[in-house]
Amino acid sequence: MDVLLRREGLQDYEILLRRMQEFTAARDEATLDEWWLVQHPPVFTQGVNGSAEHLLAPGDIPVVQSDRGGQVTYHGPGQVVLYVLMHLQRARLGVRDLVRALEQAVIDLLAGHGVAAARRDGAPGVYVRDAKIAALGLRVRRGATYHGLSFNADMDLAPFGRINPCGYAGLQATQLADCIAGPVDVEATGLELARRLAALLGVTLDEAA
Repeated sequence: MDVLLRREGLQDYEILLRRMQEFTAARDEATLDEWWLVQHPPVFTQGVNGSAEHLLAPGDIPVVQSDRGGQVTYHGPGQVVLYVLMHLQRARLGVRDLVRALEQAVIDLLAGHGVAAARRDGAPGVYVRDAKIAALGLRVRRGATYHGLSFNADMDLAPFGRINPCGYAGLQATQLADCIAGPVDVEATGLELARRLAALLGVTLDEAA
């Protein structure tokens, strides 16, 4: 199965959200699945289950209501965001299968850098020791997914302190740059993440520029 990989660069979150919704509404059985690699300007996003109590001090960072699952999270430059727009039945995947593959792609990427990471029961995402390095949130509409995964590569982590990340008070965030104590090529890391996910799902990536 082929998947078109689009590298979108730095994009406004609300614009990308509308594009994902429009793509999903318009797709049919013949529509090629797409994955979008992006970074976002600073923004807090609230999932459909989000509670205002987890927004501690957003300050000058905008808060956007999203239609993904989960609570509040932060996106900013230096964070890899991989949106997976996939027809589940055609890919022979359940939502849980896709979530586990997304998590495993992060775990495998980190292992390639000598960093041990793991899942947590009941708390989707990937953790290095007690700190979260990747967050997940999906939406399924008409049998197809959108939204996806955010992975902290080399970014300013301070805004995570203005929220209860994913609804967990005191949850610390970490990133690849801190784990390896050195700089990270964010774009290359995004491509590596997409390729590792493709290998896990047995799909072929058409890597559009």
